[in-house]
Amino acid sequence: MKERFRVSLTRFELGLWLTSVIVVAGTYIGFQAGDALSLIASLIGVTALIFVAKGHVLGQVLTIVFAVFYGIISWAFRYYGEVITYLCMSAPMAAVALVTWLRNPYKDSAEVTVHRLSGRQWAVMLILTVIPTAVFYFILRAMGNAA
Repeated sequence: MKERFRVSLTRFELGLWLTSVIVVAGTYIGFQAGDALSLIASLIGVTALIFVAKGHVLGQVLTIVFAVFYGIISWAFRYYGEVITYLCMSAPMAAVALVTWLRNPYKDSAEVTVHRLSGRQWAVMLILTVIPTAVFYFILRAMGNAA
């Protein structure tokens, strides 16, 4: 169990992450754009991407945290579509992924076992994608989403 949470990055991955953090922070400082919450969300976001790409469970935890930060920022700018996307879809999906990843480790490591979708699962996924998209179109139109 202890191995599942061990963070190990290759030199390339560490370099990629550090470069991302420096570019994000440098842009924030150089252009004095946004507020501190936006900087924090961006730093969490680039960190989450590294771990999600590695198939590391920490990526899903950070994705949930990022979704909350980004949802708050989006609400302030009246980007209701972003709020719905991150707080009502991305965060819950990351939570389900977190539980799934914790239940299906690859050889007791921090990575997850890969599963291929069946034809039926693809069909269900397609239906569960199209219906919410159509419903959210009407919800956002009614809310007066910022353009």
